[in-house]
Amino acid sequence: MPSDQNVAILLGVHNGATYLDEQLNSLLAQTHSNWSLVASCDAATDRTCETLRAFALRHPGRVVTIVDGPQSGFARNFLSMLDQVPADADFVAFCDHDDFWKPEKLAHQIDVLDQIDGPALTCGRTELVDAVLRPMGTSPLFSKEPHFANALVQNIAGGNTMIFNRAALSLLRQAAPVANGIISHDWWCYQVLSGAGATVIYDPQPLVLYRQHGGNQIGTNSTFIAKMIRIRALFAGRFRDWNDAMVCSLLPIRDMLTAENRRVFDLFVDMRRQGIVGRVRGAHRAGIYRQTRSGQISLFVGVAFGLV
Repeated sequence: MPSDQNVAILLGVHNGATYLDEQLNSLLAQTHSNWSLVASCDAATDRTCETLRAFALRHPGRVVTIVDGPQSGFARNFLSMLDQVPADADFVAFCDHDDFWKPEKLAHQIDVLDQIDGPALTCGRTELVDAVLRPMGTSPLFSKEPHFANALVQNIAGGNTMIFNRAALSLLRQAAPVANGIISHDWWCYQVLSGAGATVIYDPQPLVLYRQHGGNQIGTNSTFIAKMIRIRALFAGRFRDWNDAMVCSLLPIRDMLTAENRRVFDLFVDMRRQGIVGRVRGAHRAGIYRQTRSGQISLFVGVAFGLV
């Protein structure tokens, strides 16, 4: 692997002083050492910004850019950094302040992306750990291929595992100005890139220790309790509201989608306006799917009751 390939790490953080030093140390331990850091300190009221400035002072040879966040939520904070990516960056990685990266994370993912021509994104599983990094298990292994028809109804691309190449960055920058009201930056990236025909690779090898603690913006959804919460959210109409926001963000960039994915998107939008028979038929024609059997069942229920 060429050592001169530069990775721009985009670190979005609000009040993250508790775990930030550990994450920064895991970046320093990467076997691929050619990376720069852009950190968006979004209205922090703890010592987050001071921690970032101290890190930059301790490592004067490392390019560290600290910017003020837009104060519009974590999704907008991450998207705002797309315009801060250095011109010499070959790859871009999202980074959460409270995780811990395995030393081989960057090297492995760059090696994966190096095999692909055109816009590409790689993401994958995580190792679940508690607040002090004790093992709690592993996130689910998804076996179905990543696809726009999956991205419309499920996010398998955790932002804390994402790396994408320069061509994919160009697509995201093109779409970002109209990404208003999106629920999460990573789900939106999966939708936009898969929809535009980029290669999306889901890696079964966990490279991130995903810390579970009381302050998670979005925690794991693989536990029984988490699944019950998601079922309750389904019947409360939350997923329908999320999809409303998603449709609003994708409609202005419909022309960026491939011809086949425009067809899928149009069928999905039309399906949501129909009665129960039309919804079920429309979902089948669009080919939308989730990765697991239980997820597919909840999707069918959601479609039938108009909750998707």
